[in-house]
Amino acid sequence: MMIPMISFIEPQRLWWLVLIPVLLVLYLVLLMRKSSRSRTTGINNLDKVLPKQQAWKRHIAVGAAVLALAALNVAFAKPSDQVDVPRDRATIILTLDVSRSMIAEDVEPNRLDAAKAAAKDFLGMLPARFNVALVAFAGSASVVVAPTTDRGMVSRAIENLQVAPSTAIGEGIYSSLDAMALAPPDPEHPDEPAPGAIVLLSDGYTNIGRKSATAAQAAKQAKLPIFTIAYGTEDGYVVDQGRREPVPVNFEELQRVADISGGKAFEAGSASELKEVYANIAAQVGYVKQEQEVTEVYTGYALFFAVLAAIAVISLGARWP
Repeated sequence: MMIPMISFIEPQRLWWLVLIPVLLVLYLVLLMRKSSRSRTTGINNLDKVLPKQQAWKRHIAVGAAVLALAALNVAFAKPSDQVDVPRDRATIILTLDVSRSMIAEDVEPNRLDAAKAAAKDFLGMLPARFNVALVAFAGSASVVVAPTTDRGMVSRAIENLQVAPSTAIGEGIYSSLDAMALAPPDPEHPDEPAPGAIVLLSDGYTNIGRKSATAAQAAKQAKLPIFTIAYGTEDGYVVDQGRREPVPVNFEELQRVADISGGKAFEAGSASELKEVYANIAAQVGYVKQEQEVTEVYTGYALFFAVLAAIAVISLGARWP
């Protein structure tokens, strides 16, 4: 969990915060004087009108007023923080495993059909200006759709994917790098490469082609992080010529690929978990951290505590039926 690092545009204005402990000390002194006077003089008429059980309302009123003052002072100093800002453009390479193990039915209706549905939902989570490419791999890999903003084209291509023998995760990564090279330049900044990422879903082990670790290193050099999704369960199996063949997920290889490339590894053992993973990835690749002034946030805190203080004060003076 990251702790927000707040800075201030006008930090010298924070000196007004010294009034907060002064006010609190003054309030405590007044409470002590009132308590001492009550012990020496007994119960007076005012105590009969405002019984002791009303004291907590006074504490809330004073506490909320002090917090409102503190929040207002922080807002006065113009705080700034790292906030999530939507990226203007990026290229996402959606890389899907279509090896035979993807027909395992440990995920309903099977791994591939559930992966197709979640991938199409993922397209709708990305900003409209993002380019999306589709790469499929089994024993070999190919760029199915070059980077485009046409979500319908990518969705139809996902729907038409078919399974094939073997698993070549490394080749899938290399083809993803080829797809990234086809991304159109930014008209406003033609000489600058667009930011991008590879989102790679697989359930198996590399058993053919170049090593996935070497491919991940190439992705790192291209500044293209890989977000891997280990999809399926330990109990997955397929039936081949009447024989039941286990196809457990290889979490370790996909974790290594993500670590080497500078991306992040995820796991999903059901269709609902996969959708959550895609939503998480969409939030990470679709936004970038930027320093922005957040004065309005602390102004809102000040307003909230001021209203709370006002309600407490009104409650003290009210005569409810």
